[in-house]
Amino acid sequence: MQLSKKECRALFLDKRKEITPNQLRLASEAISDILFTHFNLQGKTVSIFLPIERRKELNTYIILEQAINLDAKVGIPKANFDTNEMKHFLYEGPEQLELSEHSIPEPKYGKSLNNQKFDFIIVPLLAFDKKGYRVGYGKGFYDQFLAKCSSNCQFIGLSLFDPIDSITDIHDADVKLNHCITPSGKFSF
Repeated sequence: MQLSKKECRALFLDKRKEITPNQLRLASEAISDILFTHFNLQGKTVSIFLPIERRKELNTYIILEQAINLDAKVGIPKANFDTNEMKHFLYEGPEQLELSEHSIPEPKYGKSLNNQKFDFIIVPLLAFDKKGYRVGYGKGFYDQFLAKCSSNCQFIGLSLFDPIDSITDIHDADVKLNHCITPSGKFSF
């Protein structure tokens, strides 16, 4: 299957609407298990997005808890919709979080983390292809952020669905993933 980004967004947003709460829970648990089987987050600096629950995003709180138990330094992104940029703040606890106007759990305060210090970035997406390109919501937050990370940093997408063959309208600013995890397994690029 070959789709444009616009076609991917329409198709996979519709597919997400069909997912039951139990299916989402099981998929989130499977993805977390696969992530920790293949990647050692012990003592690493990791960016973890938190889910927009009304959009049926994966439950990444289970990844956050396990990463903290492994003494990882966890950065939580905060989006600036005026500039389409993100900053990351060191996660200190649930009291630090609030829902933004876009229903994104974000830190309301904290120590800022440098993009170059991350070992792993857990990347949200709607769809991805067999080359490692992803489709998000279309604002470019993650592409801008990933482009400023260290070349040693690993970008790991999380997806409810397996890849399509190709996203047809990739451009120079699109940043490839190193890996993507679905409930059925790990894909590497």
